[in-house]
Amino acid sequence: MAGVIASGHFTMGEKVATFERDFARYTGSKYCVMVNSGSSANLLMTAALCYTRNERLKLQRGDEVIVPAVSWPTTYYPLHQYGLKLKFVDIDPETLNYDLEALATAIGPRTRAIMIVNLLGNPNDFEAIRGLIAGRDIVLMEDNCESMGATYQGRQTGTFGVVGSFSAFFSHHISTMEGGLVVTDDEELYHVMLSLRAHGWTRNLPKHNHVCGTKSDDPFEESFRFVLPGYNLRPLELSGALGIEQVKRLPGLIAARRANGRALQAAFADHPRLMIQRELGESSWFGFALTIRPGAGSRRELVTALQEAGFECRPVVAGNFAKNTVVQYFDHEVHGTLRHAEYLDQHSLFVGNHHYPIPEAVEALSRIWR
Repeated sequence: MAGVIASGHFTMGEKVATFERDFARYTGSKYCVMVNSGSSANLLMTAALCYTRNERLKLQRGDEVIVPAVSWPTTYYPLHQYGLKLKFVDIDPETLNYDLEALATAIGPRTRAIMIVNLLGNPNDFEAIRGLIAGRDIVLMEDNCESMGATYQGRQTGTFGVVGSFSAFFSHHISTMEGGLVVTDDEELYHVMLSLRAHGWTRNLPKHNHVCGTKSDDPFEESFRFVLPGYNLRPLELSGALGIEQVKRLPGLIAARRANGRALQAAFADHPRLMIQRELGESSWFGFALTIRPGAGSRRELVTALQEAGFECRPVVAGNFAKNTVVQYFDHEVHGTLRHAEYLDQHSLFVGNHHYPIPEAVEALSRIWR
């Protein structure tokens, strides 16, 4: 950071580009675009799918996108902002990801895309989901903002969709203070995102690209040439510099979180009143979800017990998002019932995990409500 300050170059530059290359290598992706937040990453990848020229991937206003009922608001907002129809589907009460039976019945002839959200570090069952869409013209998008470093069958989550988003916010697996990333293996989507990230201009595109074809060799002519209705989602060089160092530590950070996750699983194996999230693949354990068993007490009582023991806690993401007032502005429908999402909304919460050993905290947590 001191080097960036000394250079006098603060806006997006070589540090950001280096971090993008390093993060793409970490995830096994061909391309990576850094932006100023995970929320912006979701916006950018949605926009790219709406502006692509690839008809196999292109989303258009009115297209139906299936979404899980439990996620963060900015999973949903870009889809609404681009005129897509959201179909809310229930979650599995154990994994907190898609209820696969509900998802299977939700997929219909109008379904154009599925937004996959890996909640609190836990991968979805991608093998099952791929089986559900086999032979169908459906685009997979992946919100992996809470699950950096998680793997399923040895592959990084965030790379199963044609695009995948990540967050590097202050409290996440790595931190650039504010920051987000999108990965893809599709070169055209990559070029579209490079333009959309910065005003929709051509300046950051390679000479030969999938957006405007071939650029002029005159930098003056290309300096203010606009070809897409973009944004300013650029990150700072300070964030890029942090990312370069953070990604070097990422394998160790994930290993430490997993060690804490294993300790939690052992400590809660026979808890009489609380259930924890069932792991699929290898979770990166963003945090520890606690769900009250039916009839075992109220969430307010649990919050009080946790606070008295010194634990901070939060709702599980935004709970059942379909109940929020903001949804009145969406073109949307609810598929079937959201009974598991609603139960989670009223009877679940989570506490934080860390990237260092916390055996005393796990032990103290497991004693709550014994």
